[in-house]
Amino acid sequence: MTPNKQTVYEYMNAFQVSDHKRILDCLTDDIVWEMPGIYQHIGKEAFDKEIENDNFVGSPTIQIIKLVEEDDIVIAEGTVQGKMKNGNTLDAVFCDVFEMEKGKIKKLTSYLMSKNASLKFE
Repeated sequence: MTPNKQTVYEYMNAFQVSDHKRILDCLTDDIVWEMPGIYQHIGKEAFDKEIENDNFVGSPTIQIIKLVEEDDIVIAEGTVQGKMKNGNTLDAVFCDVFEMEKGKIKKLTSYLMSKNASLKFE
């Protein structure tokens, strides 16, 4: 396994137990975490605040389905479940695009879609 993929696996494993130090050790100091149309966090301090989002209780369950790498880009496709403070459950699929620099995550773009979303096609 490549060093970049190892970093992404470490990041995901650490996120499942909300281990801030392990997560932050996977990142460059100028990390950018973006969920298009929802938020953009710049720097480790902003990233750290989002690790345990105020809308959730406990740590998420993450399953990586596919991990693909080319040059310094790693793409992870998977599922995530989490308990929300309002009593609802997040049950979603994700595609995370990791831009790597010297074995660390420099930019993360997260695409997330609820599996509970109802779509109507007319």
